[in-house]
Amino acid sequence: MSNFSSLGLSDWLIQQCKQMGITNPTPVQESCMPAILEGRDCMGCAKTGSGKTAAFVLPVLQKLSEDPYGIFCLVLTPTRELAYQIAEQFRVLGKPLGLRDCIVVGGMDMVTQALELSKKPHVVVATPGRLADHIRSSNTFSMKKIKFLILDEADRLLEQGCTDFTKDLEVILSAVPAKRQTLLFSATLTDTLQELKSIALNKPFFWESKSEVRTVDELDQRYILTPEKVKDAYLVHLIQKFQDEHEDWSIMIFTNTCKNCQILTMMLREFNFPAISLHSMMKQKQRFSNLAKFKSSVFKILIATDVAARGLDIPTVQVVINHNTPGLPKIYIHRVGRTARAGRHGVSITLVTQYDIHLVHSIEEQIQAKLKEYPAEESEVLKILTQVNVTRRECEIKLESTDFDERKEINKRKQMILEGKDPDLEQKRKAELERIRSEKRKFKERIQESIQRKQNVMLRKKLQKKKQGTKEKSSNEEHNLRTSPADY
Repeated sequence: MSNFSSLGLSDWLIQQCKQMGITNPTPVQESCMPAILEGRDCMGCAKTGSGKTAAFVLPVLQKLSEDPYGIFCLVLTPTRELAYQIAEQFRVLGKPLGLRDCIVVGGMDMVTQALELSKKPHVVVATPGRLADHIRSSNTFSMKKIKFLILDEADRLLEQGCTDFTKDLEVILSAVPAKRQTLLFSATLTDTLQELKSIALNKPFFWESKSEVRTVDELDQRYILTPEKVKDAYLVHLIQKFQDEHEDWSIMIFTNTCKNCQILTMMLREFNFPAISLHSMMKQKQRFSNLAKFKSSVFKILIATDVAARGLDIPTVQVVINHNTPGLPKIYIHRVGRTARAGRHGVSITLVTQYDIHLVHSIEEQIQAKLKEYPAEESEVLKILTQVNVTRRECEIKLESTDFDERKEINKRKQMILEGKDPDLEQKRKAELERIRSEKRKFKERIQESIQRKQNVMLRKKLQKKKQGTKEKSSNEEHNLRTSPADY
């Protein structure tokens, strides 16, 4: 393994790395940093906790020290928490430069952000939605001179799913220069990223981790097969077990919805567990506050939606529990990647119902490893089953009385207004779009039915023809028998 000096890093940066306890480069750093320092575009794909962030932060700081100006580098990331984490790395490693950074994310004051952008910070770390809003509404800053455009968790930024960044990215790309260095980093190589290989410019360098296994060796991956109604009882039992055996351990629990996240937090608090939540329905300040409390071990249990599964570096997490089996293997990889980071050991346990077995098979196929069954004490779980289910129902009733779902709808409307859209008009458009889709579906079904009828008619005709041919054949044979020479 080479050292940072042989990769071309300056002495001051090597010294900063030593102060942070980083002595040797990881494979992704060793492979990508020389190419970035040469001025090439780069796409790096490596498992979580492998040092991807430092792989782009260090070369950017080196280039910035040679020609310091603002805005020098733009980093785009899908989540607010990850944006703060990346900015922190830039801040710590770039301290000798007097680095000025600016974080542009939703949930914070736009006027303050616009003021910071106008001061030409060296590095801007942003989520696409909020930065696109600034570009559309403000002319106090320019990105026409940026040297680096970095997409962290690039697969999530570029894929069209429940959070589609396409329109925002188009706005941002029109504001940055064509002549720049583009760096993309991700833990999973998706079809979208594969397609980029054919269109990337500027002598692109591609690097993917040689390991077929997308999870680290230090991670002990387990599952518990449980009926849906017993899942919460298993969760309470597991937490109690880990807290009894390892009082200082931190536990992250992942679930699929904001509502479920809130209910589980309330339920665990009823059992006197030190639990806090992290989901998109919370105010931004509360999200940061809860994350800080968990990082500093004030609270030992964090229940989160997948907003926290992406890229967050919380070094002290010993256990990850998947309350629901992730629908996609890449979500599983990002979730369990919150533990066993930087060579430490960790445990992940997935609660699997009878309807999720096919999902587990997909995960095992992707990670090239088998999940082992966790030896849970079923008799102990059954003892607390009724109590847990009653407590959960009580928490659901409490949450319903707070208009949680209504607040979600209000937040959606607020977001639309901020984007300059009319919520009522958008609702009408949505209804109209659904009507058109429904008509298209019905038309398609009618066409298919018509084709099917025609095929059935043709098939009947063929069968009748065949039947008629068989009758004629047998009739001819009878006639031949009657008129054969043997009759004379």
